[in-house]
Amino acid sequence: MIDKPLDGVRVIDFGQFIAAPAATQVLVDLGADVIKVEPVHGESARGIGAHGKAMVENYNRGKRAIALDLKDPRGQEIARRLIAGADIVVQNLRPGVMDKLGLGAEEMRAAHPYLVYATVSGFGLHGPSRNRAGLDIAAQAESGLMWVTGEHDGEPQKVGAQIVDAATGYVCAQAILGAYIRRLRTGEGDTVEVSLLEVAIHLQAPNWGAYLDTGNEPRRMGNGQPTVAPAADIMPTSDGSVVVSAYSEVHFRRLCRLLGRAELADDARFADNESRVRNRPALLTELRAAFATMTSDEAMDVLAANGVVAGRINTYPEAMRSLDVQASGLFIEVSRPDGVPATALGTPWHLESVPKLPTAGAPDLGQHTAELIAELGYPTDALDALAADGVVALGR
Repeated sequence: MIDKPLDGVRVIDFGQFIAAPAATQVLVDLGADVIKVEPVHGESARGIGAHGKAMVENYNRGKRAIALDLKDPRGQEIARRLIAGADIVVQNLRPGVMDKLGLGAEEMRAAHPYLVYATVSGFGLHGPSRNRAGLDIAAQAESGLMWVTGEHDGEPQKVGAQIVDAATGYVCAQAILGAYIRRLRTGEGDTVEVSLLEVAIHLQAPNWGAYLDTGNEPRRMGNGQPTVAPAADIMPTSDGSVVVSAYSEVHFRRLCRLLGRAELADDARFADNESRVRNRPALLTELRAAFATMTSDEAMDVLAANGVVAGRINTYPEAMRSLDVQASGLFIEVSRPDGVPATALGTPWHLESVPKLPTAGAPDLGQHTAELIAELGYPTDALDALAADGVVALGR
């Protein structure tokens, strides 16, 4: 039997919404035993309809769930016992909450020096906004990401998914794994801090690098790019659209030839990249006229076969039908506590030591409370009393 990389590692997850649960979902899929700690009324995502349900289902697969009232000293004691038996703690509660509960990084690492303790915040823990609540959209706004997204003459736009939340989860998992490897070498734990704001800025490294180098502020360009053409430009077809980048001289000439418009490469308006950028509207008019006579499949067949970078712009159903997506195994069938199977997203990597991802879906609120309380050594009558007093919630 092949051991998974994190077999035997225990993680206590106080996360809600996306960023922290996404980090611990990576750890689940690497083999860790992740215990999700929620309030007795459930984490916030459980109360915001279909979108919140999707967060819970796709970022909490295979975890065990316990529901605690952390405002009650008895609930805090249970949390301390869970942490005492863990290797890693991850949390993204409102700034200062874990410290007030006596469960913050400083106190827990003092008690357990081997612990890796990770905190996800909106704006970092050291600046004037350290106590602000932070969500994906605020980080998109304040990092400049919204400023460079949208049409040139339109208002700033958010990205069409919570990309900063998700990326923060992956960055957090990366940092946790680095800290844990260090612990294996030295025996010492570590404190990990990741913020949505920092990740949102870092996602734009090429834009920021160009700005820092030239002082020229990036601006909204819609689907184009400011210094090369055609690049990331939309080409409507007879049944949809494709996106095309062919701005090197070799690729531009090849594109023109494949479209049956070889003369465009010698047109003075498009003779070099600088000319094409200057005359982008005319260039797009010519190219789009050629693409309009083709289906998206026809366009992709000829472009992909000849090394021109292009992509069919898919709807969600079309993306699921993609043979590449199907071959990846990204969508997995999982079991639910109610017995009804469901489809969820797996983790987007492949390891030989993890030939198959866990197939357990997200747990119900408090599903494993009784199991975990028993593992901590509480007798049955104590569990009954805790449940009766509302200190814990038992799953169905």
